[in-house]
Amino acid sequence: MGNPGAFKRSLLFSALSYLGFETYQVISQAAVVHAAAKVFRIEEILEQADYLYESGETEKLYQLLSQYKESEDAELLWRLARASRDIAQLSGTSEEEKKLLVYEALEYAKRALEKNESSFAAHKWYAICISDVGDYEGIKAKIANSYIIKEHFEALGYFHRAEQVDPNFYSKNLLLLGKTYLKLRNKKLAAFWLTKAKDYPAHTEEDKQVQTEAAQLLTGFSDKN
Repeated sequence: MGNPGAFKRSLLFSALSYLGFETYQVISQAAVVHAAAKVFRIEEILEQADYLYESGETEKLYQLLSQYKESEDAELLWRLARASRDIAQLSGTSEEEKKLLVYEALEYAKRALEKNESSFAAHKWYAICISDVGDYEGIKAKIANSYIIKEHFEALGYFHRAEQVDPNFYSKNLLLLGKTYLKLRNKKLAAFWLTKAKDYPAHTEEDKQVQTEAAQLLTGFSDKN
């Protein structure tokens, strides 16, 4: 009948191979489920974050996203950059805290860009945060890090391009468009953009400041007419 020992070893090997395959299938399925759950979790966090942002809950938003600061998701990271910056803009934030938050925001935006170079939002907030950091590093760094705009027409082109890509993406962009047209003595278009800035839904402290400045500028040149 042959070698009984060899036959038993063959059966044992076959059994172990089968068990190994079954284990592999279980592990593979578990990995797929885990990956799907992770994606769902990120989407859930982003949904919560967007709700808090739209509700103007700046501090709650920052607390939520800070829990995931080690994330590698670009969508989460640029939102965290924005939230850090918004906390820095709050009137109750000390100058020391503001500086730390500004640099923190830049780091998150940079990481978001590294994770997804095609993300317009990551590029947008990286540029904004770089400009903020320039305020602490002097004029040379500010010029080196930011878009160099020499003439009002160049500025106008930049602001319009940003607006075309993502309309009303940033309240300050609307304000800058209005101020640029004021300097160009085009009061009709200045009024158009300043009104949009004044009426922009205020989600952050900066949005409120933009509303106030836009309203003052509108009142100022209306009184001169």
